Amino acid sequence: MATDFFERQSKARQNTAWLVSMFLLATFAIVACTFIVTLLAVSYQSEYRSAIYNQSPTTSYMLPTYTSVGALALVLGGTLYKVTELRAGGGATVAEHLGGKLLRPDSTDLGERRLLNVVEEMAIASGVPVPPVYLLDEAGINAFAAGYATGDAVLGVTRGAVDQLNREQLQGVIAHEFSHILNGDMRMSIRLIGILHGILLLGLLGQLVLRSMAYSSGGRNRDRGQTALVLLGIGVTLFVLGYVGTFLGGLIKAAVSRQREYLADASAVQFTRNPSGIAGALKQIGATLSGSKLKTPAAVEASHMFFAQGVWEGLTGLMATHPPLNKRILAIEPNWNGKFPKPQSQTVHSVDTSGAAGFMGAASTATSDAGSTLRGLDLALLTEAVNQVGDPQEVHREYAAKLIESLPEEVRAAARETYGARAVIYCLLLDSRKEVRQKQVAALREKADHGVLREASKLQNLIARIDPRARLPLVDLSMPALRMMSAGQFQDFSACLHALIVADGNLGLFEWTLGRIVARHLEPQYTKQRNVVTLYYGLQRLGPECSMLLSTMAHVGHNPANAERAFAAAAPLLPKLELRCLPREECSLAQLPETLDKLSRCTAKLRGQLLDACAEVVCADGEVKLEEAELIRGIADLLDCPVPPLIAGQDVEASALFRGHRS
Repeated sequence: MATDFFERQSKARQNTAWLVSMFLLATFAIVACTFIVTLLAVSYQSEYRSAIYNQSPTTSYMLPTYTSVGALALVLGGTLYKVTELRAGGGATVAEHLGGKLLRPDSTDLGERRLLNVVEEMAIASGVPVPPVYLLDEAGINAFAAGYATGDAVLGVTRGAVDQLNREQLQGVIAHEFSHILNGDMRMSIRLIGILHGILLLGLLGQLVLRSMAYSSGGRNRDRGQTALVLLGIGVTLFVLGYVGTFLGGLIKAAVSRQREYLADASAVQFTRNPSGIAGALKQIGATLSGSKLKTPAAVEASHMFFAQGVWEGLTGLMATHPPLNKRILAIEPNWNGKFPKPQSQTVHSVDTSGAAGFMGAASTATSDAGSTLRGLDLALLTEAVNQVGDPQEVHREYAAKLIESLPEEVRAAARETYGARAVIYCLLLDSRKEVRQKQVAALREKADHGVLREASKLQNLIARIDPRARLPLVDLSMPALRMMSAGQFQDFSACLHALIVADGNLGLFEWTLGRIVARHLEPQYTKQRNVVTLYYGLQRLGPECSMLLSTMAHVGHNPANAERAFAAAAPLLPKLELRCLPREECSLAQLPETLDKLSRCTAKLRGQLLDACAEVVCADGEVKLEEAELIRGIADLLDCPVPPLIAGQDVEASALFRGHRS
C-alpha cells in the first residue's frame, strides 16, 4: 500500500530529527563535561600556585571556557564540514570513500553483468532511474545504498557478494537496498555519517594533544611541570569524552538501524516473493570465513549503512547496528534448522540476460501510438500504480525483466554506453512528421557530437519500433551511462535536447516528461542545486499551485468541455482548499516545473494526496492515454514519489482504489 511508503518516509524523517536532537544533546553534554574537568584541573593548579608562589588564580579560570568553546566549535565545525562534503557529492562520495570502484554500465565481466542486470530490473520495477553501482574489493558479503534522494542514490556491492551469491540471493540483497532507497533510510544514514564525524574529531584532538606532549621536550621547572600536567589532563579528557560521545551515538544509531533492517528484509521478501533469496544470502554470510566484515577503516563510520554487520562492534551487541544473523533468518524462515550451508563460490558461465538507414530514412513511429488509450480495467491500473508508490511487488520486477529482455540487443547495449545513451534519448524524441524531423536532424547535425549522430542513425528504426510503454524505462536504463558524460558533453546534450523538443513549436506530454526526468536526475551532477527541504506541513498556503497543477492536468488530457468536469472530480481530494479551474491560456507544461518545485517541499503524505488528485483528473473521462500515464510518472518523479510501471492484466480490485493515505 502506498500508505506504507508515506508512513515510512514520515517515520524516517522523524527518526532523523530525533537522532539529530540526541547527538546535539550528546555534544553539549560532552562540552559541559570538558568544561567541568578542565575547571577542576585549573582549580587544582591555581590553588597550588597560590600556596607555593602566592600568585593570583583569576586569569587561569578563563581556560575552561576557552577549552569548552573550542571543543564545541570543533564538533559543530567538523559536522558541518562533513555534512557539506556529503551534500555536494551525494552517495558517490560515500562509495568512493569506502574504496568503491564505479562499474561501467556496459561492463562485460560476467559477474558484474549479472549484478548490473539485477539492479536494472529492480530500478525499473520501482519506477526510479537505474542508480550507479560501485564494486568494493572486499571478500566479505555486503552491500549498501547511499544518497539523499533517488536522483543521487548509488549502490555499493562487495566482490564477495558478486562471487559467492547466486542470482536469487543477489536479488534479495539488492531488493533490501532498494527498500532503504524508497523508505528514506539512506538519507538518514548519510546524515549520521556527518554527525558522527564531528564527535569523532573531539577524540582525535585528544590524541593530538597527547602525541604533542610525548614528542615535546619536558620542562625542568615546576611551572612547566604543572602546565604539562594540565595539558595531559585536557588531552586525556578530550580523548575519553570523544569516545564516550561516539559510544552514546553508536547506541542511538544501533537502536534505530536494527529496526530498519528488519523492515528492509520484509520489504525485500515482498518485492521478490522469494524468501529463500535474501535468507540464502544471510546464510551464505554465516557460512563463509570472512562473513560480512569489511577491511577498509572507513567502514566504521558507515557501519549502519551496510546490508549486514560490516565491522566488529563489541562483545555485548549493544553497539551492533544489525540484528544477529540467526534472528534475521528466522524472521524470514521460521522453520530454519539453524545450520549454515557449506561456503561456495558462484561461477557465472554465460552472460545474464534479462542495419541502419540514414538519419533521414524511414519515418519514426515513436509517437505514432501517442493517442493509444488504456481503457476499462486499465483505469484501475493507473490508480493502483499511484497507490503503490514506493511499494513495488514481484509482478513489477518480473515485468521489468521481460521488458528489458524485449528490447533489441543493439538498443540495450547502446543505452549502457555514453555515446549510445545520448543517441537513444535523441531517437526517442524524433518526430513522426517528416517536416519536423528534418528540423530536428538539422539541429542535431549542428550541435551534436558526430559519434553520437552515427549511433542515432543506426538506432532510429529499432527504437521507433519498440513498445511505447518501454520508452520511459529505456530512459531509466540509460541514466548511468548519461551520468558518465563530462561537463562539456552534458552542455551539448542539453542543447540538443532543447532543440529536439522545440522543433515543432509545441511541447508534447512525452517531451515534457522526458525532459523533466533527465533534468532532475542529471543537472545536480553538473550544476549546483539548492537543497530541497520540507517547508509546508499543510496545503492551505498552496491553493494557487494546486489549482495550477490540476488545471494543467485537466487541459492537457481533456477537451475544453470536459476539462472543468475533470478538475471538479479531483477537487474533493484536496479538501479545505479554495481551488479554481484556470482557463487553458493560463496553463502550460512550461509553467509546471516551477509549480512542482514548490509543491515538492510538502511532506510526503501531502505529496501523495496531490498525486492521487492528478490520477483522478486523468481518469475523469473514462480513458487514459499512454502519454497521460507517462505524465503521471513524470509528476511523481518530480514529487519524489516513485510509481511502479503499469502492467496490463495486473489483478486490481475496484475497492482498493485510492485506499490508504487518503484516509
